[in-house]
Amino acid sequence: MSHDNARASRVSAGEGLERLLSGNRRHASGREVHPHQDPARREEIVSGQHPFAVILGCSDSRVPPEILFDCGLGDLFVVRTAGHCLDEAASGSIQYAVEHLGVELVVVLGHAFCGAVTAVLEDAGAAGHLKNLLDRLRPVVGGLPRPGGLERAIAENVHRTVAELKSEAWARKVTVLGMHYDLRSGRVRLEPPAAGEE
Repeated sequence: MSHDNARASRVSAGEGLERLLSGNRRHASGREVHPHQDPARREEIVSGQHPFAVILGCSDSRVPPEILFDCGLGDLFVVRTAGHCLDEAASGSIQYAVEHLGVELVVVLGHAFCGAVTAVLEDAGAAGHLKNLLDRLRPVVGGLPRPGGLERAIAENVHRTVAELKSEAWARKVTVLGMHYDLRSGRVRLEPPAAGEE
């Protein structure tokens, strides 16, 4: 797909955010419409993708962005890692969506009861690649107290990831923000910016 086609089909960050929030309201109330999931949509997206938002989320099976935002095929560019850990592959994937697909909204999606953050707080032993993943989260959440600290640690992890993304040169062209998903209510909320965040 050419950059001109990406620009022509762009959805503003504000419009993208409204689509996410209205889709989540449908999901939380049990009134999903399951858009863009029929054969016509499959045919429509064969020639290219035009997602309106990037979601960097956790791999947790309880938090699939396409479902909790009531979106369909081609709507979201989703990158998922445990604890929404930002590594080179994840960052490169997001950069691709911004620079080549014209996406203007990047959302870091944290969630209640995150197992990766819990593992760091409980100082769970790990080896190999899992140890590497937990070590990336440890500086942010490792020093917080366990009782009552889980939700704070999850929020801190979102803020850190948002800040990391905003430090990238390509991120100056887009809106990067954090959200939190509540497993019980099915609702997302915007994370308020951390101190010092624009």
